[in-house]
Parts: sequence; structure tokens; C-alpha cells
Amino acid sequence: MEHIITLGMLILLQIVLGLDNLLYISLESKRAPEEKQASVRNWGIGIAIFLRIALLFVLIKVIDYFQDPIFGFDFTDVMEGHFNIHSLIVLAGGVFIIYTAVKEIWHMLKLEEDEETADKSPKSVNMVITSIIIMNVVFSFDSILSAMALTNELWVMAIAIVVGGVLMIWLAGRVTEFLKKNRMYEVLGLFILFIVGIMLLSEGGHLAHLKFFGNEVTPMSKTTFYFVIVVLVVVDVIQSRYQKKLSKAKAKE
Repeated sequence: MEHIITLGMLILLQIVLGLDNLLYISLESKRAPEEKQASVRNWGIGIAIFLRIALLFVLIKVIDYFQDPIFGFDFTDVMEGHFNIHSLIVLAGGVFIIYTAVKEIWHMLKLEEDEETADKSPKSVNMVITSIIIMNVVFSFDSILSAMALTNELWVMAIAIVVGGVLMIWLAGRVTEFLKKNRMYEVLGLFILFIVGIMLLSEGGHLAHLKFFGNEVTPMSKTTFYFVIVVLVVVDVIQSRYQKKLSKAKAKE
């Protein structure tokens, strides 16, 4: 009974910690040819599930090596940091996500300015699947480490990872369809993705014990992250309704 309760908690944890990953998968899969998008999501998440389970076994065996510093620097009273493998992976993931979000926002601006010169060509299927797999593994660190803190039973953690992955496959298609039908929310999604990147950078900086001018980098909590997301969504909804009212008022004039 204890293992069943723990399994339920881990599945819930996979869902909560996987929301930001789900958004990335939905947005990234749209860059593949339209007829291939569903299979891209399924293959990307499916392969990532196996990699997560492999990563789980690796982390159990070599968790100490991931936490031990491999290099560092100390510029007195200016900048200080001690990096380990875990912090480098999280930092790289944050940089990549911010780059992706900024690039897509820039493409949207170019599209509005000049639709003919904007780059609309889809990415190759293999490139999109690779991106989804890499980011899925980066996002998996939190969920796997949290799972290891809750239980020592490998089968419980493995089942939670598989169930979480299957739910992600099911939800990713629905999120993608929602974004297709509601294009105005794409920009909102990209800005949320940008915040996800900042969250990863803050977490990676904390893991590396980064300090700037004597001030240590602190990680953005999930509570703060979800609060910011709620604020962004509310502002976007109010803005959309206000614009509709303005459009109606202009039409009457």
C-alpha cells in the first residue's frame, strides 16, 4: 500500500514538474512539417522515456559524481562559482530555451513586418525529435532527483516515469491543437518558455553556487513560476478582451 501511495505521488510530481516541458514540446513540434507533427511528438517523448529510465539508473550509481565540482573560478568580490555536471546541464538547457524563445519571437516580428521575406520553412523531423529528446532529458533531472528523495524502489520510479511520459504524449497533442486554433496564445507560450529558461538559469546558477558581487544566485521556486504564469495569462486575456472592445467601438464609428 505504501508503494502505491508513493507511486501516485510520483506520477502527480511528474505531471506538475512536466508542465514547462509539455509547453516546449508543443511549441517545438510545430516547427516540423504539419503532417509529421504528431509522430514527432510521439517519437521524441517515447525515446525520452527510455533515456529518463536509463538516466535514473545512471544517477543512482554516479549521483555523487554529478554533484562534485569539476571546475570553478573566484574573482574576489566580483564573481564566484563552482560548477558540477548537474549545474552545467541545467545552465545549458536554460540558455538553449531562452535562445529558442527569443528566436521564435523575432521570427514573429519579422513575419509581421515582411511576410514574404520571413523564414517559414519547417525544420527537419530528425532535428525536432532531437531537440525534444535533449530538452526532455534536461527537464527530467528535477523529477528524477525528487523521485529519488521520495523512494528507493526502482520499479516505482520507473513506472512513474513511463506513466508521466504517456500522459505527456496524450496532452502534448491537445496543447498543440489548442495553440493552432488560438494563434494569439503562441506569443504568450513563447514568453512562458522564456521564463522557463530564466528559471533553469537561476537553478543552474544556484547549483553552481554562483555569486555576483557577493550576492548568491537563488533558484526561482515552482510556486513563483506558476504565479508569474497565472499573471501572464490573466493579463493576456484582459488585453485580448480590451482589444476586441476597441475594435467594436471603431467599427461603430
